[in-house]
Amino acid sequence: MSAVPPFDYPVVILASGLQPTPPATILAQLIAAITAQQPGFTANLPGSLIEDLTSTCTLAIAACNLYYVDSVNSLTPLGANEALISQQGQMLGLQQGSVTNTTVQVVFSGTVGFVIPQGFLVGDGTYSYAVNTGGPILSDGSTASMTATATQAGSWTIAENTVTALQTSYPSNIDLSVTNPSTGSPGNPSGETYYAYRARINQANNAACVGSARFIKTVLGQVPGVTANQISVQQASGGGIRVVCAGGDIYAMADAVLSGVADPTELVGSAINSDRNVTVSLYDYPDTYEVLLVTTQTQSVTIVVTWNTTLSSFTGGGAFQGLVQSPFQSYINALAAGQPINLLYLDDIFLNAVSGTIDPSTIDLLQYAVYINGSGSPTPPASGYSTIVGDPESDWNIALNGTTVTQA
Repeated sequence: MSAVPPFDYPVVILASGLQPTPPATILAQLIAAITAQQPGFTANLPGSLIEDLTSTCTLAIAACNLYYVDSVNSLTPLGANEALISQQGQMLGLQQGSVTNTTVQVVFSGTVGFVIPQGFLVGDGTYSYAVNTGGPILSDGSTASMTATATQAGSWTIAENTVTALQTSYPSNIDLSVTNPSTGSPGNPSGETYYAYRARINQANNAACVGSARFIKTVLGQVPGVTANQISVQQASGGGIRVVCAGGDIYAMADAVLSGVADPTELVGSAINSDRNVTVSLYDYPDTYEVLLVTTQTQSVTIVVTWNTTLSSFTGGGAFQGLVQSPFQSYINALAAGQPINLLYLDDIFLNAVSGTIDPSTIDLLQYAVYINGSGSPTPPASGYSTIVGDPESDWNIALNGTTVTQA
């Protein structure tokens, strides 16, 4: 034959994965390709040499097709062979066996705002250690504690304050030092198993993509001192992203945002008051980034609850205030920045809290007067709704005694 037969195996991947082409389809395509080159070719005579050859070729092509199907279907952390798993790990920056090497907790000190990059090498005079996850030098002149993993396999002890050598170059105008305040952790000489490595890769693939609001919230939530209700990632009117946060070191929060946004120039300031804006300069050698954050404000709240019942002889209402204060406080203080107070949810909290004292079905009046930031008049719910909207860049706080309960 003068040309390679133009076999066309369709790539159709359904929920069950890529499926092999049926042998009958392969045989039909094989005969059609040969017939196009040799008109009058007959391959369906039983027991003939030609029929034997076409059947054998069909089996060979089917085997090749099956290898192809297996290769495509193994492109997943759950089914990849060891070679493919290793390549996926390289794409995610995960090295097999790195979690079982000897590790040590190190702290860098020096110029505030300088970012220690991932992979920065330090040493103790004998071994080298690479920082697993970098971070900035915080306002107090030191980084948070960072895990550094030995660059070679093995198990050994590391005495405290012995990892003091800076092996990665850094700018001459930067003041920098490192030490390990505690002893290191000897590695596991047997190394990380292939199955454990697969599990780590599968977990890494579950992370939200960089630049998404969910990812920014995730990295900010990992900063010590920052709680979920202090974080808000908002779409700004006219474009851009407004990141509202508080609770942690300002440099740590800025570094988290820098690692979470696709483009730091998309960050915009407060829509309420520019005094809430904080711009942090991070020196991630050789570049400097300006990260614009909006500091979360706090709205103080007091609530006056007015209730009544159809029971004319009920006298246990004096206990209601003590019953509802704690659950009201838990709900209000957990609301995130920009999240409104839902009066219908307060109804549920109130009725559940007093259900051990009175039948909730007998309560025929529940009204709330919500005072924000010491205002002399209550803030009404949004028109047509049962929610009280506050400052979109502020969370809420109510003291335990901030709820007063009275019977009408």
